[in-house]
Amino acid sequence: MSQQRKFFVGGNWKMNGSKQSIEGIAGFLKTGPLDPKTEVVVAPPTCYLEYTRKTVDAKVGVAAQNCYKVASGAFTGDISANMIKDLDCEWVILGHSERRNVFGESDQLIGEKTKYALSQGVKVIACIGEKLEEREGGKTEEVVFRQTQAIIENISADQWVSVVIAYEPVWAIGTGKTATPEQAQEVHEKLRTWLADKVSSEVAAAVRIIYGGSVNASNCKELATKGDIDGFLVGGASLKPDFVQIINARQN
Repeated sequence: MSQQRKFFVGGNWKMNGSKQSIEGIAGFLKTGPLDPKTEVVVAPPTCYLEYTRKTVDAKVGVAAQNCYKVASGAFTGDISANMIKDLDCEWVILGHSERRNVFGESDQLIGEKTKYALSQGVKVIACIGEKLEEREGGKTEEVVFRQTQAIIENISADQWVSVVIAYEPVWAIGTGKTATPEQAQEVHEKLRTWLADKVSSEVAAAVRIIYGGSVNASNCKELATKGDIDGFLVGGASLKPDFVQIINARQN
């Protein structure tokens, strides 16, 4: 594993939470203790962004779960990167499989959103991943590379330091199924090799590629031993005290 890539663990709360539950999460994160070598970011629902930023420890980053590709306008129900910044939050998750497959967002739109967020100084957790039928059809690399290409086309060389790629096989999200550490490592390794060819060897070596898909306290340590897995994007388990164990997955 690369020592230059800081381990990264994100907690995607999805459409879950209340002020009371956020106080509980802030409490167990503060008690920790959290591995100081791990960067931690949590992503609450939009309506709790400001409350979360004020409640969790300052060393924990806060991400929005989505945003649009422009600063403002007639886009009912959406938010902009500028609004995320205005709330003193610094990250956004873009291209999550639920945005792609439930809400129908295209590769192109996700690329455009990435471009605008980065232009406003908001860092991006860019999600990619194949559905079960695509994996069974031998199309994992085709899908993952296509989705990543749309993101690449919207990132300048100096912006890669503000991007984390999250590989989340759709068939493993919230299903209880997890890609084996070997399956996850294989995709991460192939993606890094592909990035070296499509972008540069420097970017490929430095960019963090994290894994998401039913990560929990019992499987995180083995996943974390793989050389090209630089952390996790965690769903349901990020709402529970077990999240601390996942953050500390690289510790003995």
